[in-house]
Amino acid sequence: MEPTPEQSPHHAYPDHWEADVVLRDGGTARIRPITTDDAERLVSFYEQVSDESKYYRFFAPYPRLSDRDVHRFTHHDYVDRVGLAVTIGGEFIGTVRYDRINEQGRPASAPADEAEVAFLVQDAHQGRGVASALLEHIAAVARERGIRRFAAEVLPANTKMIKVFRDAGYTQQRSFEDGSVHLTLDLEPTEKSLAVQRGREQRAEARSVQRLLAPGSVAVIGTGRTPGGVGRTVLRNLLAAGFTGRTYAVNRAFDEGLTTLDGVPAHRSLGEIDERVDLAVIAVPAHRVPEAVADCGEHGVQGLVVLSAGYAERGSAGRELQRELVRQARSYGMRIIGPNAFGIINTAESVRLNASLAPELPARGRIGLFTQSGAIGIALLSGLHRRGAGLSSFISAGNRADVSGNDFLQYSFEDPDTDVALLYLESLGNPRKFTRLARRTAAVKPVVVVKGARHSGTNPPGHAVPVSRIPDATVSALMRQAGVIRVDTVTEMVDAGLLLADQPLPAGPRVAILGNSESLGLLTYDACLAEGLRPRPPIDLTTAASPQDFRDALAEALADGTCDAVIVTAIPWVGENGNAETGDGEVLAAALRGAAAGGPAKPVAVVHVEIGGLAEALAAASSTAAPRTRPTTLAGRPATTPGTTAPGASATTATPPASPTTDTTATTSTAPTTDTARPTAATPTPDTPSATTPATPGRIPAYPAAERAVRAMAEAVKYAQWRRQAAAPGKVPEFLDDTIDEPGTAALIDTLLGPAPDPRGRPLAHDEVRELLGRYGIPVRPTLPAPDAEAAVAAAARLGYPVALKTTAPHLRHRADLGGVRLDLPDEEALRRAYGELTDLLGKPAELLPVVQAMAPRGVDTVVRASIDAAAGAILSFGLAGAPSELLGDTAHRLVPATDRDAAELIRSIKAAPVLFGWRGSAPVDTAALEELLLRLSRLVDDHPEVVSVALEPVVVAPQGITVLGASVRLAPPPPRGDLGPRRLPNY
Repeated sequence: MEPTPEQSPHHAYPDHWEADVVLRDGGTARIRPITTDDAERLVSFYEQVSDESKYYRFFAPYPRLSDRDVHRFTHHDYVDRVGLAVTIGGEFIGTVRYDRINEQGRPASAPADEAEVAFLVQDAHQGRGVASALLEHIAAVARERGIRRFAAEVLPANTKMIKVFRDAGYTQQRSFEDGSVHLTLDLEPTEKSLAVQRGREQRAEARSVQRLLAPGSVAVIGTGRTPGGVGRTVLRNLLAAGFTGRTYAVNRAFDEGLTTLDGVPAHRSLGEIDERVDLAVIAVPAHRVPEAVADCGEHGVQGLVVLSAGYAERGSAGRELQRELVRQARSYGMRIIGPNAFGIINTAESVRLNASLAPELPARGRIGLFTQSGAIGIALLSGLHRRGAGLSSFISAGNRADVSGNDFLQYSFEDPDTDVALLYLESLGNPRKFTRLARRTAAVKPVVVVKGARHSGTNPPGHAVPVSRIPDATVSALMRQAGVIRVDTVTEMVDAGLLLADQPLPAGPRVAILGNSESLGLLTYDACLAEGLRPRPPIDLTTAASPQDFRDALAEALADGTCDAVIVTAIPWVGENGNAETGDGEVLAAALRGAAAGGPAKPVAVVHVEIGGLAEALAAASSTAAPRTRPTTLAGRPATTPGTTAPGASATTATPPASPTTDTTATTSTAPTTDTARPTAATPTPDTPSATTPATPGRIPAYPAAERAVRAMAEAVKYAQWRRQAAAPGKVPEFLDDTIDEPGTAALIDTLLGPAPDPRGRPLAHDEVRELLGRYGIPVRPTLPAPDAEAAVAAAARLGYPVALKTTAPHLRHRADLGGVRLDLPDEEALRRAYGELTDLLGKPAELLPVVQAMAPRGVDTVVRASIDAAAGAILSFGLAGAPSELLGDTAHRLVPATDRDAAELIRSIKAAPVLFGWRGSAPVDTAALEELLLRLSRLVDDHPEVVSVALEPVVVAPQGITVLGASVRLAPPPPRGDLGPRRLPNY
């Protein structure tokens, strides 16, 4: 909206304050500044407010607004006087206003930093979280305008408004004066206020998805009059699935005499339906979608699934149509899945929704599935069906114009029917938020992700997202830090999902291998070593082994305290006549399930080759029936008491090649053998949605290749380790000593950037870098310029011998391999000789820019970096210095702020980490000092977002202490941090 002539040109209409928000009940609304054009809307809104609410607002009967009131409440300068409104369908449902005041409570201007605030919410919309959302946004506006405190007068009987202030999480003071409650809120965000905001966001966004997946009624708009077509197909699938709600067919082209279609009521518009429709599936051409959306909005539809194509996947014109579609739907309070979507599925017995193009409702299961691609969605549904796996829910978001993978994570976090969340993503609209939500969800249930379009450098058509410059390897590392199980293919995603949904988490990496083929056992053993597992020597049951032999061997392996998981390998066995027999897969499956059910809770996977019916029989015990509810492990498997195991079958042990990773000395006491080694749902963490999960009796995942089963098991092992560590997270050290000067650093940065900083930023000079880093306890060894030999000698005399002579020209910096560095120069003669060689070999001093630096203690050269990515946020990186590490990409990454655990893991997660810990008999270096350096740098970039890039290269880590020999820093105006502001839906 545009400013009017009455508004100061210095305070133009702040369109960046406009925001779409999700309310408590899952509906959407728009928050925007109030303008002079809103007079009629304000009057209409006020007329619909009850007398009681008016009394609470004005402390007296106030039946109507005067012209003076209307003028006052619609004319703002957007600095000292600000009003915001919440709208649905273009009409006000709530307002908030602040007026800047001085210490006497009178109208004032800056530098006064206090404002009086007042709210009014339409009675019909009270209880939806309108006032809480308004408080978040008006507080952000006030902080932007230099206001630090809100003052409010509230009648004691207005308990709802008092609760809004009390629950906001801000530091506040309360007093009772002249018959009213006087509240003062400090608007500086606190840890509590941020937690409150994110908790409300989670509940609202989860509810918005739940409304889409569990509607009481569905209308298919665009249902064809003849069989075939998208709309008619969706209607058929709804009916075939046995949807428990009411279904309607809608098409404006229906004949007036047509009353039913496929046994459901048929209507020409939603207005003809005598009840409110919860969900509309739109399957009309793109040019007719706006008409259908308007019809839905005017008749109270809560959500839309738009199957229609012809939007952002068609180019810029289509992208604008898509944005208008989202604006239109949100103006009515509706959320959208799509456009260009495949549909949604909910297998809950109380819903049985198949509002998609999938011809069959999947079996009921414990896996939630989200995909941004219809084609991939089809493949995943087919693959899961083939493997006998069931789903709890499925969303194919198409162009993902509104509902995204982040919303699905919000829903999955608290959905009691979902034990594992699988996501196929082609873009990340809000990477910071995704990482935060994934970390929280992964703490209670596995999150498995396949990321498409990893190396194309562009987003898929229809996906408008912030540009990120970080490489895919960094994205993968950050996902791992958040507990996400990232795999490369959809096949691997299904493999991992099946194991995680049906088996307990392993207590460690020790794997027992047993089966009736020595060769297949050795292949499995090799695959375990390749994936970083610690396999036991394979147990060969021989090809004559019977199903009972398999059962006995599995029971014995599960009872063995020296293993944490079991992989069973099976090939057709040899019958009495010497011929190979495929056998009865159901008999072998029953034997394996019996052993697994009677032993300690450890994960079991089966690798099979051409055994008829085995995979199907192992998958047959799926949770298609109503599951029993009882205390379980967090992985969804019931906690069991170890039973008496049967005697082991006669077996021989195949001897694999010796491996240093094979632990042959483990005893029963080295690791617990049951699920008591890890958290259980019976003892939930504070963020655990529920203390119980439905048990899935008897399912064992089967794989046609050893490497696939082993890879899935390895992912489960790594995830289980992350879960154990997440139960006791690290801490961000405070560094309470005087080595960190946060206020002084902020002042220095302001001085260096100047009053009008260049948006592109500026690199700091050497002395500026040393001063800035020194304020955070990061000393940088000084260097002195050496424009000629005499200056070099003078510099060495000042620093003290031995010294290093280095070139700093950009094309030679950090390139010791080109001969631009001379080390350990003990005296003046050696220095002069090195200076002459350097200039003779590489060029004139003016080109080389040589410097002299005192030698540091010998150690391992490393590189530490921190940078801010516009999409992902601040990232801390570590690796060894030198071409090999750079060439092999051996660099580890963590998000900022890093905890003490993050810092320890960072230096240990690179492939070359053994060099730091005494590899080949060398002296271990001071990793504790290195970890402290990482934490100090993390703290610097977290405290001061203007520090957009830091490179410490090299950092020499000696047996005692570290030395930073080179450093560069770039400052720039900080990029916006949308994740720290008030709740708002993204606009793609």
